[in-house]
Amino acid sequence: MIQKLPMRRAALFSLSLFFTTLLAFACSQPPTTIPMTTYPQTKRVDVVETSFGQTITDPYRWLENDVRTDKEVASWVEAQNKVTNAYLDTLPSRAIFKERLKQLYDYERFTIPVKKGKRYFYSRNSGVQSQLVLYVRDSVDGAGRVLIDPNSWADDGATALAEWSASADGARVAYAVQDGGTDWRAIRVLDVNTGKVLDDEVKWARFTTIAWAKDGSGFFYARFPEPKQGEASQANVENHAVYFHALDTPQTQDRLVYATPDQPTIVHSLISVTKDGRYVTIFSTPGSLIANLLTVVDLNSADWTPRKLVNKLDYLWGVVGNVGTKFFLETTKDAPRLKVVTMDIAAADPVFTDVVPEQDSVLNGVSLVGGRLLLSYLVDVKTEVRRYTLDGKADGVVKLPGIGTAIGFEGGEDDKETFFGFTSFNAAGTIYRYDVASNTARVWSEAKVAFDLSRIAVEQRFFTSKDGTRVPMFVVRRKDVTGPAPTVLNAYGGYGLIDPPIFSPVRLAWVEQGGVFAIAYIRGGGEYGRAWHEAGRRQNKQNVFDDFIAAGEYLKAEGITSPGGLAIQGASNGGLLIGAVVNQRPDLFAAALPQVGVMDMLRFDQFTAGKLWVDEFGSPAREADFRNLLSYSPYHNIQSGKDYPAILATTADTDDRVVPGHSFKYVAALQAADIGPKPHFVRIETRAGHGAGKPTDKIIEETADMWAFAAHWTGLDVK
Repeated sequence: MIQKLPMRRAALFSLSLFFTTLLAFACSQPPTTIPMTTYPQTKRVDVVETSFGQTITDPYRWLENDVRTDKEVASWVEAQNKVTNAYLDTLPSRAIFKERLKQLYDYERFTIPVKKGKRYFYSRNSGVQSQLVLYVRDSVDGAGRVLIDPNSWADDGATALAEWSASADGARVAYAVQDGGTDWRAIRVLDVNTGKVLDDEVKWARFTTIAWAKDGSGFFYARFPEPKQGEASQANVENHAVYFHALDTPQTQDRLVYATPDQPTIVHSLISVTKDGRYVTIFSTPGSLIANLLTVVDLNSADWTPRKLVNKLDYLWGVVGNVGTKFFLETTKDAPRLKVVTMDIAAADPVFTDVVPEQDSVLNGVSLVGGRLLLSYLVDVKTEVRRYTLDGKADGVVKLPGIGTAIGFEGGEDDKETFFGFTSFNAAGTIYRYDVASNTARVWSEAKVAFDLSRIAVEQRFFTSKDGTRVPMFVVRRKDVTGPAPTVLNAYGGYGLIDPPIFSPVRLAWVEQGGVFAIAYIRGGGEYGRAWHEAGRRQNKQNVFDDFIAAGEYLKAEGITSPGGLAIQGASNGGLLIGAVVNQRPDLFAAALPQVGVMDMLRFDQFTAGKLWVDEFGSPAREADFRNLLSYSPYHNIQSGKDYPAILATTADTDDRVVPGHSFKYVAALQAADIGPKPHFVRIETRAGHGAGKPTDKIIEETADMWAFAAHWTGLDVK
C-alpha cells in the first residue's frame, strides 16, 4: 500500500508483468431466495478505551494476533474459510470464471527490457506460470536464456523473484527473494556468465531498490534492523537505513551509508546510482508521496559523506539524471503538476533553474536519454510523451499507438535507444524499442490474448461529486452491451497514486461476460497533481468517499448500471474505501469486495508498516485526526438496523503490510451486527501477502471466487 510508487517510478520496481497481474474485481442473477448462513461464533472480549473523551469498544481485539502463532485465531480462520467456501461452492459461475481466467492468462508476456553492457535483461511469463522468470539476451533481438526461474523455489509457487538489478557491465544480477507474499526480502547475487549463485546474502531488506556501484564491486540497498526471533511478521518498521554490500563479504561488514535516526519513520525507498557512476541519490519519504528528502553521496570522496540536496519535507523531488555536476530533477515546488529543473551541485549553495515549466497536464515521468528529455504527461489520465532538448526547448512528441498508458523510457544521456511499454483497457501490453535520434519506434514484443479485443469499447466519462468537483471515469464494456448491465466500480483514492488505463485479463473476464467495468479517478490520487492528492488526504478524506458514492449514483442515473446491479471493489487503501462507503451508503450497492483493507483507523499505526501511513491518514494520537479517523473507520461505523449489500472481504495470513487482523475484526463486527440477510464473508488466503508475488493460480482462484460472488448478487448471467 504505502510503498507502491507512482507510475513514474513503476519501472524501477518492476511492478508490472507488463501490467497483467493487477488487482481482481468481480460480479450472476440475484437469487429469488436468499440462502441462510450460520456464521462461526466469534468470541467477544471486554476491551474499552477512552481517547479524547470518547469511549471506544474493541471486542475483537484478540483477532489482531498472528494467525500463524495463535491457535485460537487459527481456529477462527479455519471456521470462517469453511463457511465461505461452502457458500462459494453453491455458485456455478465460480468454475466458469476459473476456467476462463486460465485461458485469458495463458499468453506470453514480457517486462520492459533493461540494457546493461551489451546485454538485455527482462522478465517473461510463458502463460500461466506462477511467477515471472528472469531472462537475458546478448543482443536486442537475440535468443533469450533463462537466468532465474523462481517457479522451482516452492511447491506452491508462492516464492517470488522480487526486485532485481544487473550490474553496469551486465556480468552479475543482484536479486531479491520474496517468500509467501511478505514484504521482507533476502538479496542474492548471480553470475550471469556461469549461472552460479554467489555466497553473498543480504537479509532484512524491505521497501528498497538495488543499485550497483558502476565498477560492479557491490550494491546499495536499504534495510530495517533485524527483528526479534519469531516477530518478523508483526514487527513495526522503523529506522530504515541505506547500506553498501561489497561482494564476497559477509553482511555484518556492510557499510552504513545513510540513516535518519532522528526521523525513525522515514523510508529510503528509491536508491539510484547515476549513469556516470559518480553519485548515489537517495529518495526518502515519511510514507505519503506529498514530499520527500533528497540526498546525494559523491562516491569519488573517501568518506562518502551524505549531502542533503533537499532537507525539508515540503515538496516532491526526483532525480531524472545528470550531466557532470548538473542534475536534472522533477519537483512540485511552485508547480503542483510538476516541472523539470536543474541545479549544479558543485556550487556550495546550489540554486534551482526551471528547464521545462509546469504544464496544464500532470507530469508523470521524466527520462534523460540520448541527449533529450522525454516527459510523460497525464492528460485526463491518458499518457502523452513530449520531447525537449536539455535546455528546455520543445522537440516534438513521441507517437503512441493509441489512447492508453505508456511507461519506460529508462536510459542514460549517452544511450541511443530506450524501451517503452504501451497498454490500455482494450490493448494488451506491447513493448517498443525507441530510437531517440530518429524519434521512431518498432515493436520488440507484442502480447496476444485469447479474445478479440476489438469487441471492447472504452469510454471516458466525467461526473460531478457532492461539492461540484468534476471527476473522470473510464467505462469498459463489450460494444454490444448498450443498456444497463451489472457493473463493477473500482477506485483507489490515496497516496497520490494512479491506476491508469491498462490491460488486465482479470477485468476482461468480467467484461466479456457482458458486465461493465468502471474505474473512477477520485481525489486522493495523483491524476491531477498535488492538489488532487491533498484534496483526499488527512482531514479531506471524506472527499474520497463522496467522489466514489457520486460515481455509483452517476452509473445508475446514466443507465450504465442495472438498478440492483452495482458491485464495488478496492484493495488496500481501496479496501478502506469500500468499507467506508458501504457504511455510509449501504443502499447504493448490491455487493462489495474489500481486499486487504485498512479497516481499523484507530489502530492502524500499531502494526508493521502502519506508522508510515500517518502522513497520509493523520495520527490517532492527535485529537483532530482521531475524530476524523473515527468518523469513517469501517470497523467502528457499521450501522445496525440497515440492510447491507453482500460482502466478501479478502485477505491473507502472511500480509505483513496491512495485517489481516484489520479484515478479521471488520468481518466479525459485520457478522454480529443487524444488517440484513445478505451474506458477509471473509476469504483468507495462505502464503499470499498483500498482493505482490502472488502466484498466478492464486490470483485466478481468488478472482473466480470474488466474481462469482458479485455476479450472483448483481444479476450477471455467466455462461
